[in-house]
Amino acid sequence: MKAAYMLDRQIHVGELPDPVPVKGQVLVRTHSCGLCASDLHVLHHGDRLVEWSKAYDGPFNMDLSKPVVLGHEYVGEIVDYGPGSARKLKAGTRVTSLPVIFRPDGIDCVGLTNATPGGFGEYMLLDENLLMEIPDALDSDQAALTEPLAVGLHHARMGRPDKGDVPLVVGCGAIGLAVIAGLKLLGAGPIVATDFSAARRETALKMGADIVLDPRETEPYGFIPSLGGRRATLVYECVGVPGVLDQIMRSIGHGARIIVGGWCLEMDHVFTPCAHLKQINIQFAGGEEPEDMDLALRAIGDGRIDVTPWLGDRIGLGGVGDALEGIANPENPIRTVVDPRNL
Repeated sequence: MKAAYMLDRQIHVGELPDPVPVKGQVLVRTHSCGLCASDLHVLHHGDRLVEWSKAYDGPFNMDLSKPVVLGHEYVGEIVDYGPGSARKLKAGTRVTSLPVIFRPDGIDCVGLTNATPGGFGEYMLLDENLLMEIPDALDSDQAALTEPLAVGLHHARMGRPDKGDVPLVVGCGAIGLAVIAGLKLLGAGPIVATDFSAARRETALKMGADIVLDPRETEPYGFIPSLGGRRATLVYECVGVPGVLDQIMRSIGHGARIIVGGWCLEMDHVFTPCAHLKQINIQFAGGEEPEDMDLALRAIGDGRIDVTPWLGDRIGLGGVGDALEGIANPENPIRTVVDPRNL
């Protein structure tokens, strides 16, 4: 198969062996796959992530001396099943899924192991028990955003917002925008969002934020004049950069809750007495669950959540390397989508 694969901290384009499904697995041909910041982290810091995973049972189980095909936000067309599979959906059906495969001896994350290539390749293996059929009327590029949207929906509900809360979303990348959409679905508000990028603040308004703040001009954790002097009570940290969580803890009011959605892949430090004195509740959010994927796909399909403001260029395999590096620029679109059928 044709693929854009990671090797020696670079993205190469070439031919790799076609993956072969076993019982319970389905072979799909990829139509669309979003490029995620976590793919860039793996490209630049894969050795550290593999070391961390070995120590703490993490998801980055790769042999970096061999090709790894990244990509976990995908839509593909069913080609065939492994022997003895249930075959509940027919060949040609477009599907997405949670990016995991359950095996008798453990779990593989799609796009994070050598044996389970991700969506930057022409073919993938998926778990047939996790398949979600894409509605005929839904565009594949939009449907490929099901996974990142589901992560934000999960984080939003983890905060358990109630009527008295003022939620604040810190960082308006894909996950922050998805959290805003999730809060809107839950009826929470007023929703405040903050980001240094004017373009991302504008997108936050499109996703349902009521107030957007430039942190260089307005302190987001203090009393907000446009809210009658109220301040955030429920903060979603969606940045994942050292120092941000500590800043939130030091700045937020008494009794606030913090949902940490941004994965900080470096060592971070926090001054815990702030949390003690203010009785802050801190919840670390993980990945999405099947119910979040189901809601995300249905909400995109029926128009409750419009993800078109996220979409930028559609590229072939030859553009993956440059597009991945461009993710670090906040002025670029939230998502570039690769079609591995094209070079």
